[in-house]
Amino acid sequence: MDDLTPTPDHAEQQWMLVARCRSLAPGEFFPSDGVGVDKARKICAQCTVQEACLEYALTYRIDHGVWGGASERERRRILRRRRNGEPADPGAARREQTRNQSADRGMPVTIS
Repeated sequence: MDDLTPTPDHAEQQWMLVARCRSLAPGEFFPSDGVGVDKARKICAQCTVQEACLEYALTYRIDHGVWGGASERERRRILRRRRNGEPADPGAARREQTRNQSADRGMPVTIS
């Protein structure tokens, strides 16, 4: 954490009370491999508070685990884009995720 990062608010957030992951084992969201990340993303994709969860992780610079459907690497990329003033593209994270998964599997990537 740097001097500009706010201290995490450890009080339970309202969105946390309805998060889909609340009833699941925390280990599912702190995977050690890409398969585990994909599994966590699928859970997040069905969650009604996915956006709030991702913003929490971005605000407090949470370095580990899958939050709001984004891995550590994806969150670093989002923060870098924001710092660089690049325009927000709601589909960018999903396209990047697809691109990364395809590249990891050696598959050609075509994204529109």
